[in-house]
Amino acid sequence: MAQNLAQKLIRSHLLDGDTTPGAEVQIRIDQTLTQDATGTLVMLELEAIELERVKTEVSVQYVDHNLIQADNKNPDDHLFLRSACERFGVWYSGPGNGVSHPCHQENFGKPGKTLLGSDSHTPAGGAIGMLAIGAGGLEVALAMAGEPFSMPMPKIWGVNLVGALPDWVSAKDVILEMLRRHGVDGGLNRMIEYHGPGLAGLSAMDRHVIANMGAELGATTSVFPSDQEVWRFLHAWRREEDWIPLSADPGASYDVEDEIDLASLEPLIAMPSSPGNVQPVREVAGRPIYQAYIGSSANPGYRDFAVAAAMVHGRRTSDQVSFDINPTSRAQLETLVRDGHVADLLHAGARLHQAGCNGCIGMGQAPATHQLSLRTTPRNFPGRSGTREDQVCLVSPETATASALTGVITDPRTLGVPYPRVADPVDPIVNRAMFVPPSHEAGPRTPLVKGPNIASLPTFGPLPDSLETPVLLKVGDDVSTDEIMPAGARVLPFRSNIPKIAEFSFDRIDPTYAARAAKIGDHVVVGGANYGQGSSREHAALGPRFLGLRAVLAKGFARIHERNLANFGVLPLTFVDPADYDELSPGDVLRLAGVAAALAEDRPLFVENLTRGRTFQVRHALSPQQVQHLLSGGLINWTKARLAGVAA
Repeated sequence: MAQNLAQKLIRSHLLDGDTTPGAEVQIRIDQTLTQDATGTLVMLELEAIELERVKTEVSVQYVDHNLIQADNKNPDDHLFLRSACERFGVWYSGPGNGVSHPCHQENFGKPGKTLLGSDSHTPAGGAIGMLAIGAGGLEVALAMAGEPFSMPMPKIWGVNLVGALPDWVSAKDVILEMLRRHGVDGGLNRMIEYHGPGLAGLSAMDRHVIANMGAELGATTSVFPSDQEVWRFLHAWRREEDWIPLSADPGASYDVEDEIDLASLEPLIAMPSSPGNVQPVREVAGRPIYQAYIGSSANPGYRDFAVAAAMVHGRRTSDQVSFDINPTSRAQLETLVRDGHVADLLHAGARLHQAGCNGCIGMGQAPATHQLSLRTTPRNFPGRSGTREDQVCLVSPETATASALTGVITDPRTLGVPYPRVADPVDPIVNRAMFVPPSHEAGPRTPLVKGPNIASLPTFGPLPDSLETPVLLKVGDDVSTDEIMPAGARVLPFRSNIPKIAEFSFDRIDPTYAARAAKIGDHVVVGGANYGQGSSREHAALGPRFLGLRAVLAKGFARIHERNLANFGVLPLTFVDPADYDELSPGDVLRLAGVAAALAEDRPLFVENLTRGRTFQVRHALSPQQVQHLLSGGLINWTKARLAGVAA
């Protein structure tokens, strides 16, 4: 039977399970990727399970998120990560080398391999034919220990690309079109496979843009064929020996099908404050802007910066606009400097920042209050930029640069100048000496360097068989992990100190939550649809759990956050009847009895609302293995018991 590419990748790594959509599968993981906002927890988790050395083919730790060294916290974490890499046998990419996803594609990614990353944008690796999946750090830690990765088999969503992109329209507009059509939950429990003749006009880094932001659709991952364009990319980065051809078989079918005529697309913009709030740029043109921002893992390629440089060559950006340039890898920056593009950007008024995630995660470059910031980043959740009352829009480099020149939202087609077509260089500067390889001399005896802000993980007891707890907080639909646990320079430096970072839980929604939770103890949170969308940071589960969160009752969950909750012993439950959401209020006291039996027998749980005198049903979507983890009090407890030879 003809197979699509997604099926080939999964079946070639399948260790157990049935590839029928919805069935649980276990796959072998070849590579892992961690970054510093999540990697410190991963390394602490490896310490907690007493791992000696990683068992993957390649594991790489990147320092790209927390680069601002305003005090000791971030540099202490950098030293901790370096020592952990020595101890566990992990590659180390230090601050200034660049963003994990493009750096990994340039230096380590291989077509046909699996990649599990503790960053929700890990699916960017699908640009070169990898099966690349974002997950919580604990699941990545277990993959590094040689354990398989389990997930429900997603439906395969085939997107046929035809035609060619017109002038002033680029890859960012392709993924914004997907978001315009399908919204931020349109990809839940789906794996997107792009195919068709339109691929011929998309470079490997163009594909990276699209695969990266599949996370904003809620997709498990996205994948492109490994074709001659992928060979060209790997050849340019002196890794052509890593190339293998990979594509769907002729006549392969998909569970869901869609088609995009690239020639029909126009410049698009995701208005505040959701990646799904997409409109044509022409419909909102003329509104004054404060900032135009180029960079991030969602527009990391050479051409994304070079096009901007060509557009501003010999011109001056508006004096009312902060034009921020964020290179995505040291190598890209060196190459852009060599080719004269950085000089053009600086001469036009750009502010040049170090290679890293920077403002995308709220680490610097925060916009002014209530002022429009046009960014090529992947997300514009409320407050993610570092400014509580922000107004961030997601756009292509062309739209961001055109708007920087005029000072207002501008459809780049209206500039009245020829479109600057820029090709990726055949000879980028390659400097792999900046990556520190695993040491063969170091090992389990290597001490972990822990600064005063780095604390070992808290321990949690087993899940009780009955709960009688209050609803401490009720939230609406599409609440992101950035709203559950804020990013940015104010909070993320505490990422290695769970008791401290827990104090910021739900800070953007209810600043009183943490204090009330610390006083009350065990409690429940009620959520709407797509609860926990966005980042894979485990802190959004671990912080509230530390404060006593025992269950979340929601209309629906985002994939990674649902798993993170279960991994740390929090019950993720969905309403059998979504209308029951409307009958709950903060302060209601809920009773759940016979939890263990209901979970083990995969049947709904009855919840008594003792305050209102009514009963309703909830259900879970956990695998039998996840149920074991949950009843043990979390995946760490279960893993330690199993490794110690004790039945969990």
